[in-house]
Amino acid sequence: MSARWPALDAARRHDAVRRIAFELRDPASGETRRVGSVARAHVGALAAFPALCVEADCVALIAAAAERNDRWAEINLALRARGLLVGWRAEAFPVRGSGDHEILAVVERAAARFYGLLTWAAHANGYVADAAGRPAQLWIAERAATKATDPGKLDNLVGGGVPIGQTPFETLLREGEEEAGLPRKLTAKARRGAAIELHRDVSEGVQQERVFVHDLALPIDFEPRNRDGEVAAFRRHPIGEALEIAASGAMTVDAELVTLDFALRHRLLDARAQSELTHRLAALCHRDTSA
Repeated sequence: MSARWPALDAARRHDAVRRIAFELRDPASGETRRVGSVARAHVGALAAFPALCVEADCVALIAAAAERNDRWAEINLALRARGLLVGWRAEAFPVRGSGDHEILAVVERAAARFYGLLTWAAHANGYVADAAGRPAQLWIAERAATKATDPGKLDNLVGGGVPIGQTPFETLLREGEEEAGLPRKLTAKARRGAAIELHRDVSEGVQQERVFVHDLALPIDFEPRNRDGEVAAFRRHPIGEALEIAASGAMTVDAELVTLDFALRHRLLDARAQSELTHRLAALCHRDTSA
Protein backbone atom coordinates (compact mmCIF):
# COMPACT_ATOMS: atom_id res chain seq x y z
CA MET A 1 0.00 0.00 0.00
CA SER A 2 2.95 2.37 0.60
CA ALA A 3 3.59 2.76 -3.13
CA ARG A 4 0.08 4.01 -3.76
CA TRP A 5 -1.87 7.02 -2.43
CA PRO A 6 -1.50 9.12 -5.63
CA ALA A 7 -2.96 12.21 -3.93
CA LEU A 8 0.36 12.74 -2.14
CA ASP A 9 1.86 13.75 -5.49
CA ALA A 10 -1.27 15.33 -6.94
CA ALA A 11 -1.65 17.71 -3.98
CA ARG A 12 1.26 19.87 -5.17
CA ARG A 13 1.12 19.30 -8.93
CA HIS A 14 1.26 22.91 -10.09
CA ASP A 15 2.91 24.65 -13.06
CA ALA A 16 3.64 28.16 -11.80
CA VAL A 17 5.01 29.26 -15.20
CA ARG A 18 1.50 29.21 -16.65
CA ARG A 19 0.21 31.81 -14.20
CA ILE A 20 1.01 35.30 -12.95
CA ALA A 21 0.23 36.97 -9.64
CA PHE A 22 -3.17 38.42 -8.81
CA GLU A 23 -3.18 41.37 -6.42
CA LEU A 24 -5.54 43.73 -4.64
CA ARG A 25 -4.37 47.33 -4.85
CA ASP A 26 -5.78 50.36 -3.01
CA PRO A 27 -5.34 53.46 -5.24
CA ALA A 28 -5.40 55.89 -2.31
CA SER A 29 -2.88 54.23 0.00
CA GLY A 30 -0.96 52.35 -2.65
CA GLU A 31 -1.15 49.22 -0.52
CA THR A 32 -0.82 46.06 -2.61
CA ARG A 33 -1.62 42.55 -1.40
CA ARG A 34 -1.04 39.40 -3.40
CA VAL A 35 -3.93 36.97 -2.89
CA GLY A 36 -3.64 34.50 -5.74
CA SER A 37 -2.78 34.07 -9.40
CA VAL A 38 -4.43 34.03 -12.83
CA ALA A 39 -3.70 32.01 -15.94
CA ARG A 40 -1.60 33.73 -18.60
CA ALA A 41 -4.15 32.44 -21.09
CA HIS A 42 -6.81 34.67 -19.46
CA VAL A 43 -4.78 37.88 -19.32
CA GLY A 44 -6.20 39.13 -22.62
CA ALA A 45 -9.77 38.76 -21.37
CA LEU A 46 -8.95 40.41 -18.05
CA ALA A 47 -7.32 43.40 -19.77
CA ALA A 48 -10.76 44.46 -21.02
CA PHE A 49 -11.89 45.48 -17.51
CA PRO A 50 -11.00 49.06 -16.47
CA ALA A 51 -10.76 48.05 -12.80
CA LEU A 52 -8.00 45.56 -13.60
CA CYS A 53 -4.42 46.66 -14.20
CA VAL A 54 -2.51 44.16 -16.32
CA GLU A 55 1.26 44.26 -15.95
CA ALA A 56 4.03 41.96 -17.12
CA ASP A 57 4.08 39.83 -14.00
CA CYS A 58 0.70 40.45 -12.38
CA VAL A 59 -2.92 41.48 -12.69
CA ALA A 60 -4.19 43.87 -10.00
CA LEU A 61 -7.71 44.83 -9.01
CA ILE A 62 -7.60 48.60 -8.47
CA ALA A 63 -10.26 49.56 -5.94
CA ALA A 64 -10.57 51.06 -2.49
CA ALA A 65 -11.32 48.51 0.21
CA ALA A 66 -14.91 49.78 0.53
CA GLU A 67 -15.54 49.29 -3.20
CA ARG A 68 -13.49 46.14 -3.77
CA ASN A 69 -16.26 43.58 -3.42
CA ASP A 70 -18.61 45.39 -5.81
CA ARG A 71 -15.96 45.94 -8.50
CA TRP A 72 -14.82 42.37 -8.28
CA ALA A 73 -18.37 41.01 -8.40
CA GLU A 74 -19.06 42.97 -11.61
CA ILE A 75 -15.98 41.48 -13.24
CA ASN A 76 -16.89 37.96 -12.15
CA LEU A 77 -20.43 38.22 -13.48
CA ALA A 78 -19.00 39.27 -16.85
CA LEU A 79 -16.51 36.39 -16.77
CA ARG A 80 -19.35 34.02 -15.97
CA ALA A 81 -21.32 35.29 -18.97
CA ARG A 82 -18.29 34.61 -21.17
CA GLY A 83 -17.96 31.06 -19.88
CA LEU A 84 -14.68 31.66 -18.04
CA LEU A 85 -16.16 31.17 -14.56
CA VAL A 86 -17.93 27.83 -14.25
CA GLY A 87 -19.86 26.09 -11.50
CA TRP A 88 -21.44 29.27 -10.11
CA ARG A 89 -22.54 28.61 -6.51
CA ALA A 90 -23.99 31.91 -5.25
CA GLU A 91 -21.89 31.36 -2.12
CA ALA A 92 -19.69 34.05 -0.58
CA PHE A 93 -16.14 33.00 0.28
CA PRO A 94 -13.55 35.09 2.12
CA VAL A 95 -10.37 36.30 0.44
CA ARG A 96 -7.66 35.88 3.03
CA GLY A 97 -4.52 37.89 3.60
CA SER A 98 -1.28 36.63 5.02
CA GLY A 99 -2.88 36.12 8.44
CA ASP A 100 -5.40 33.31 8.75
CA HIS A 101 -8.09 35.59 10.15
CA GLU A 102 -7.42 38.63 7.95
CA ILE A 103 -10.26 39.00 5.43
CA LEU A 104 -9.45 41.36 2.54
CA ALA A 105 -12.56 40.83 0.41
CA VAL A 106 -15.49 38.54 -0.29
CA VAL A 107 -15.88 36.72 -3.59
CA GLU A 108 -18.19 34.22 -5.28
CA ARG A 109 -17.03 30.69 -4.49
CA ALA A 110 -16.77 29.71 -8.17
CA ALA A 111 -14.16 32.43 -8.66
CA ALA A 112 -11.77 31.09 -6.03
CA ARG A 113 -10.02 28.60 -8.28
CA PHE A 114 -10.00 30.93 -11.27
CA TYR A 115 -7.94 33.38 -9.18
CA GLY A 116 -6.03 30.74 -7.24
CA LEU A 117 -7.30 32.05 -3.90
CA LEU A 118 -6.71 30.28 -0.60
CA THR A 119 -9.88 28.57 0.59
CA TRP A 120 -10.64 26.48 3.66
CA ALA A 121 -12.61 23.25 3.87
CA ALA A 122 -13.79 20.95 6.66
CA HIS A 123 -14.00 17.16 6.26
CA ALA A 124 -14.95 14.30 8.55
CA ASN A 125 -14.01 10.65 8.49
CA GLY A 126 -17.13 8.88 9.72
CA TYR A 127 -16.21 5.53 11.25
CA VAL A 128 -17.53 2.73 13.43
CA ALA A 129 -15.25 1.43 16.19
CA ASP A 130 -14.90 -2.09 17.54
CA ALA A 131 -15.28 -3.04 21.20
CA ALA A 132 -11.73 -1.82 21.91
CA GLY A 133 -12.42 1.58 20.34
CA ARG A 134 -10.31 0.89 17.26
CA PRO A 135 -11.76 1.89 13.83
CA ALA A 136 -13.36 -1.17 12.25
CA GLN A 137 -15.50 0.32 9.47
CA LEU A 138 -15.41 3.55 7.47
CA TRP A 139 -18.18 5.38 5.62
CA ILE A 140 -17.40 6.52 2.06
CA ALA A 141 -19.67 8.83 0.07
CA GLU A 142 -20.21 8.93 -3.68
CA ARG A 143 -20.52 12.48 -4.99
CA ALA A 144 -23.58 13.28 -7.07
CA ALA A 145 -23.15 13.42 -10.84
CA THR A 146 -24.41 17.01 -10.74
CA LYS A 147 -21.61 18.31 -8.49
CA ALA A 148 -19.68 21.24 -9.95
CA THR A 149 -16.36 19.64 -9.01
CA ASP A 150 -15.35 15.97 -9.08
CA PRO A 151 -18.81 14.60 -9.98
CA GLY A 152 -19.18 10.91 -9.25
CA LYS A 153 -15.89 10.61 -7.34
CA LEU A 154 -15.71 9.02 -3.90
CA ASP A 155 -15.49 11.28 -0.86
CA ASN A 156 -15.42 11.41 2.91
CA LEU A 157 -18.67 11.11 4.85
CA VAL A 158 -18.77 14.90 5.21
CA GLY A 159 -16.83 17.59 3.37
CA GLY A 160 -17.45 21.19 2.41
CA GLY A 161 -15.93 24.60 1.82
CA VAL A 162 -15.84 27.14 4.64
CA PRO A 163 -17.85 30.25 3.63
CA ILE A 164 -17.58 33.77 4.95
CA GLY A 165 -18.62 34.06 8.59
CA GLN A 166 -18.02 30.43 9.61
CA THR A 167 -15.23 28.52 11.27
CA PRO A 168 -14.24 25.07 9.96
CA PHE A 169 -16.06 23.43 12.87
CA GLU A 170 -19.24 25.43 12.23
CA THR A 171 -19.06 24.37 8.61
CA LEU A 172 -18.68 20.75 9.69
CA LEU A 173 -21.82 20.97 11.82
CA ARG A 174 -23.81 22.46 8.94
CA GLU A 175 -22.46 20.14 6.27
CA GLY A 176 -23.03 17.15 8.54
CA GLU A 177 -26.73 17.95 8.64
CA GLU A 178 -27.02 18.75 4.93
CA GLU A 179 -24.87 16.02 3.46
CA ALA A 180 -25.35 13.09 5.83
CA GLY A 181 -28.31 13.88 8.09
CA LEU A 182 -26.05 14.02 11.14
CA PRO A 183 -27.57 15.57 14.27
CA ARG A 184 -25.42 18.47 15.39
CA LYS A 185 -25.05 16.98 18.87
CA LEU A 186 -23.41 13.95 17.28
CA THR A 187 -21.16 15.92 14.91
CA ALA A 188 -20.06 18.10 17.82
CA LYS A 189 -18.18 15.07 19.18
CA ALA A 190 -15.82 15.07 16.19
CA ARG A 191 -12.12 15.20 17.01
CA ARG A 192 -9.59 17.24 15.08
CA GLY A 193 -6.88 15.78 12.88
CA ALA A 194 -4.40 17.55 10.63
CA ALA A 195 -4.79 20.63 8.45
CA ILE A 196 -3.70 19.56 4.98
CA GLU A 197 -2.74 22.07 2.29
CA LEU A 198 -3.26 21.51 -1.42
CA HIS A 199 -1.82 23.67 -4.20
CA ARG A 200 -2.58 22.02 -7.50
CA ASP A 201 -3.75 22.74 -11.01
CA VAL A 202 -7.37 21.86 -11.77
CA SER A 203 -9.61 22.48 -14.74
CA GLU A 204 -11.07 25.64 -13.15
CA GLY A 205 -7.63 27.09 -12.34
CA VAL A 206 -5.80 26.32 -9.11
CA GLN A 207 -7.05 24.60 -5.99
CA GLN A 208 -5.22 26.27 -3.15
CA GLU A 209 -7.01 24.91 -0.12
CA ARG A 210 -6.45 24.11 3.52
CA VAL A 211 -8.50 21.09 4.57
CA PHE A 212 -9.27 20.73 8.28
CA VAL A 213 -9.60 17.04 9.10
CA HIS A 214 -11.99 15.63 11.71
CA ASP A 215 -12.80 12.11 12.90
CA LEU A 216 -16.31 11.21 13.96
CA ALA A 217 -17.16 7.92 15.69
CA LEU A 218 -20.67 6.80 14.75
CA PRO A 219 -23.09 4.28 16.25
CA ILE A 220 -23.28 0.99 14.39
CA ASP A 221 -26.96 1.60 13.62
CA PHE A 222 -26.51 5.10 12.15
CA GLU A 223 -27.43 5.40 8.47
CA PRO A 224 -26.41 8.61 6.62
CA ARG A 225 -29.17 10.38 4.72
CA ASN A 226 -28.28 13.06 2.19
CA ARG A 227 -30.50 16.16 2.27
CA ASP A 228 -28.95 18.59 -0.23
CA GLY A 229 -28.70 16.44 -3.35
CA GLU A 230 -24.89 16.49 -3.35
CA VAL A 231 -24.34 12.81 -2.47
CA ALA A 232 -25.50 9.91 -4.64
CA ALA A 233 -24.84 7.14 -2.11
CA PHE A 234 -23.14 6.20 1.15
CA ARG A 235 -21.39 2.88 1.71
CA ARG A 236 -19.85 1.48 4.88
CA HIS A 237 -16.73 -0.61 4.29
CA PRO A 238 -14.52 -2.74 6.52
CA ILE A 239 -11.53 -0.59 7.38
CA GLY A 240 -9.01 -2.54 5.29
CA GLU A 241 -11.26 -2.40 2.24
CA ALA A 242 -11.90 1.33 2.75
CA LEU A 243 -8.18 2.08 2.89
CA GLU A 244 -7.60 0.06 -0.28
CA ILE A 245 -10.25 2.16 -2.03
CA ALA A 246 -8.65 5.38 -0.81
CA ALA A 247 -5.13 4.28 -1.77
CA SER A 248 -6.28 3.40 -5.29
CA GLY A 249 -7.05 6.97 -6.32
CA ALA A 250 -10.82 6.44 -6.51
CA MET A 251 -11.48 9.32 -4.08
CA THR A 252 -11.07 13.03 -4.65
CA VAL A 253 -7.55 14.24 -3.93
CA ASP A 254 -8.53 16.03 -0.74
CA ALA A 255 -10.70 13.14 0.51
CA GLU A 256 -7.89 10.65 -0.11
CA LEU A 257 -5.50 12.74 1.99
CA VAL A 258 -8.09 13.13 4.75
CA THR A 259 -8.49 9.35 4.82
CA LEU A 260 -4.73 8.84 4.88
CA ASP A 261 -4.40 11.22 7.84
CA PHE A 262 -7.04 9.14 9.62
CA ALA A 263 -5.22 5.89 8.85
CA LEU A 264 -1.88 7.22 10.07
CA ARG A 265 -3.17 8.74 13.30
CA HIS A 266 -4.98 5.51 14.19
CA ARG A 267 -1.97 3.43 13.08
CA LEU A 268 -4.01 1.33 10.66
CA LEU A 269 -1.17 0.63 8.18
CA ASP A 270 1.77 -1.74 8.32
CA ALA A 271 4.96 -0.42 9.93
CA ARG A 272 6.78 0.35 6.68
CA ALA A 273 3.85 2.25 5.16
CA GLN A 274 3.21 4.02 8.45
CA SER A 275 6.76 5.39 8.56
CA GLU A 276 7.01 6.34 4.88
CA LEU A 277 3.59 7.92 4.51
CA THR A 278 3.74 9.81 7.80
CA HIS A 279 6.72 11.79 6.50
CA ARG A 280 5.15 12.39 3.12
CA LEU A 281 1.84 13.61 4.53
CA ALA A 282 3.60 15.81 7.09
CA ALA A 283 5.13 17.77 4.21
CA LEU A 284 1.61 18.79 3.15
CA CYS A 285 0.35 19.81 6.59
CA HIS A 286 -0.11 23.29 7.96
CA ARG A 287 1.40 23.62 11.39
CA ASP A 288 -1.23 25.86 12.99
CA THR A 289 -4.49 23.88 13.28
CA SER A 290 -6.18 26.24 15.74
CA ALA A 291 -8.83 27.63 13.37
